[in-house]
Amino acid sequence: MKAVQNYSTSIESVRNEFEDALEGLVVERMSSKNNRPAMRIARDVLMAGGKRYRPVLGLLAYEAMGGKDKSEVMNLALSAELIHTATLVHDDIYDQAKTRRGKPTIHTTHGLAHAIIVGDYLFALGYELGANYNPEVVDRVGASCAGVASGELLQFEHIGDLGTKPEDYYAIIDGKTAGPFATGCSCAAIVAGADQEEIDSMWHFGLELGRAFQLVDDLLDITGDESIGKPRGTDVHEGKMTLPIIHSLTMLHGLDREQIADVITNFSDDRWGELYELLERSDSLEYTRLLISNHVDRAKEQLHLFPNSGARDLMAEIVEMSKTRTR
Repeated sequence: MKAVQNYSTSIESVRNEFEDALEGLVVERMSSKNNRPAMRIARDVLMAGGKRYRPVLGLLAYEAMGGKDKSEVMNLALSAELIHTATLVHDDIYDQAKTRRGKPTIHTTHGLAHAIIVGDYLFALGYELGANYNPEVVDRVGASCAGVASGELLQFEHIGDLGTKPEDYYAIIDGKTAGPFATGCSCAAIVAGADQEEIDSMWHFGLELGRAFQLVDDLLDITGDESIGKPRGTDVHEGKMTLPIIHSLTMLHGLDREQIADVITNFSDDRWGELYELLERSDSLEYTRLLISNHVDRAKEQLHLFPNSGARDLMAEIVEMSKTRTR
């Protein structure tokens, strides 16, 4: 494993540091008799690439809060990525997805039972690494894992539920998406020795950025395509109540409301034109874009509370990238 650099010069440099650490962890666990069977299967999805937003943000948050040696926080960054990957393995099972990051999903290559076990293994390994820190960090990591589970279960409860409210939606995404972002950033601040006000600001930064990320995913589900790595309509086919759908159901009335309810309840690919027209008619896509901008602005407001630094600038760069990402 390459030595960890003290100061970040670009997002790519931080990502490379993390990739080195992740590769080192995989090699280490592959040499362990107890870890080898599960890691042999897990390593393909772990090393298949990805933007690594969660660990990169954690490393930058640590540095922005005055941390001098990122090796102190690297296990926390690894924990965030392992737990995130565990949720992807399990999500692929729920969604019956065939590929992940350009590679076949684990349940398609090794079977359902193996995929469940590997997802559980990644959760356990991620929590193990997160438990190397003080009790406050451990409590936050544990609460984040519980929040992911709660968010998933709440989402299942609202599958196909045309009465889903915006507050239901935010409860789901705060558990599944925004909470882990907030946890990673705030825990990194704790490791760096930040005061409570700074820790709270990092929490709110991560929460607002995570909300923006999920809303972008909602848009990509409507507007994405295979060529940019986000198949269109996965959430719609599964009956998930994303923000554009919820807004449209709220804003449309009369025959338009009946039509979109029928489209969602009896959705098929040949009804894309109907769905898109109704979402445009209710300004739901534009409304979602407005919410994304609002959450991004709030994330940037939190960053302005921190001292000027290269790490803070890179975090701001990620905030800007979140608005225009395609996957």
